[in-house]
Amino acid sequence: MAGGGSGRQRAAMMLPHLVRTLRNESLKPSNRILPSLRRTFSLYDQINLIDNVPKDQLRFRWYTDTGFTVNDVKYEGSLLVVENKVMAWTPKTFSDITPESLSVFKILRPVPEILILGCGRYIQPVSPQLRQFIRSTGMKLEAIDSRNATSTYNILVEEGRATAAALLPYGVE
Repeated sequence: MAGGGSGRQRAAMMLPHLVRTLRNESLKPSNRILPSLRRTFSLYDQINLIDNVPKDQLRFRWYTDTGFTVNDVKYEGSLLVVENKVMAWTPKTFSDITPESLSVFKILRPVPEILILGCGRYIQPVSPQLRQFIRSTGMKLEAIDSRNATSTYNILVEEGRATAAALLPYGVE
């Protein structure tokens, strides 16, 4: 124990010297191009990691402020993706998302395990009424920004999970 304490004291005494040395050391050009850890582990960066996708499986390839690219087909506006089908969806803003706008899930069988709700540019709080409706269908809800919603959908489908997505374009705030 006593030896451990003196080691800590030595480390504490060396810390100011180490900090001064690191501050004075200039970055080498090769160090400047490394991506940040945040970017390295972002779900967004995983959107196109899986390129060997079966032809009949939907895969979000890109998003814009006004729409999405799914399997190399560009779609404008909001989308509802259910059972490997892409449909135009009427909500234009987050406040337009209601149980009525998701009423397809009242009759759809089998019900997807999870609904990915792409809120636009920012995550929005989901109203208790909408949460209750989604819960009553038997689905779980994941409400996230549309950028991460597309990559989350891709990952869950790749895992073989029954997933639906209701997405507002990324430009919606």
